[in-house]
Amino acid sequence: MESIEREPAQAAGDVSTEKQQSNETEQDGNEQAEEEMVGLTYTALDSLLEQGVASNDIEKLKDAGFHTVESIAHATTRKLTDVKGISEAKVSKLKGIVKNLVPDMEFKTAADALEDRKSLITLTTGSMELDKLLEGGVETGSITEIFGEFRTGKTQLCHTLCITCQMPITNGGAEGKAMYIDTEGSFRPKRCQEIAERFGIDPEMALENIAYARAHNSEHQMELLKTAAAIMSQDRYALLCVDSATALFRTDYMGRGELSERQMQMAQFLRQLTRVAEEFGVAVVITNQVVANPGEMSFAKDSTKPIGGNIIAHASTTRLRLRKGRGENRICSVFDSPTLPEADAQFALSAQGVCDATE
Repeated sequence: MESIEREPAQAAGDVSTEKQQSNETEQDGNEQAEEEMVGLTYTALDSLLEQGVASNDIEKLKDAGFHTVESIAHATTRKLTDVKGISEAKVSKLKGIVKNLVPDMEFKTAADALEDRKSLITLTTGSMELDKLLEGGVETGSITEIFGEFRTGKTQLCHTLCITCQMPITNGGAEGKAMYIDTEGSFRPKRCQEIAERFGIDPEMALENIAYARAHNSEHQMELLKTAAAIMSQDRYALLCVDSATALFRTDYMGRGELSERQMQMAQFLRQLTRVAEEFGVAVVITNQVVANPGEMSFAKDSTKPIGGNIIAHASTTRLRLRKGRGENRICSVFDSPTLPEADAQFALSAQGVCDATE
């Protein structure tokens, strides 16, 4: 009887072991699938060594701010020949090499473009209603502009995104690090810790995954963006926040006499931001200030307009207007978007970042 009793137990043990192995295999498969989903969207510049490009030429390109094969493919010939030590003959050779390595330089069908968009990751904002308005959250690979008066939640939303971008894709994150360029001195690491605790992320680890820099003038702001590209080429990043993108340009260029120069420099900065978004597949979130709009009647619902004019309007893919609601509640309106309908959503601000609106 003893041996008869042992056999089922042994069989049960075998089934349990097989089930455990099956679960482990399934888990490994899921992890591999997730890794593929968050795969790098760029090719490191060092890969050109295999194509016969000299290592010293690669270093010269890196010093000039080119860190990926895509950055070479998207740059103009004139821009590349401006790099010290890179002749027109070398540029012509480089262009020929990278054309075969970067697939998005040629035409493709709209069906293929649709498939590419299906793989886009969105970052949760921390508010279900706001995510619903944005059809999932803040989109990666493009620029999202957030503008509004003071105390409308622009900086709080940036802080919240710095944490949510670190979460798993299944939870509304992108499993990447965040980068924050602060032009107004409003970044608060303590707030990031509080938001991390809310989402069950280790606060210390969350801060380690945020690269922060304080910009002191518009030229420094441009330099930081070049440094950002170099850092992103070394690690997996999911978000770049610039809070605010326009403040330093407003103070560095004063009056109508410098307006043209200001707009030109701002256009250069926004072009670089677009390049970063497309090359590294990160969500670029910029905040913008507002000014009174003399053309609007004083009793209008919102008589302010975002600064920067058409330059910033054309550069931003999605534009969101924030305004104050009752108490800690705020209202977000889709001001301009190629995909989202014009609509409003309410959310609230708390010690733990952006959350659902309160009654």
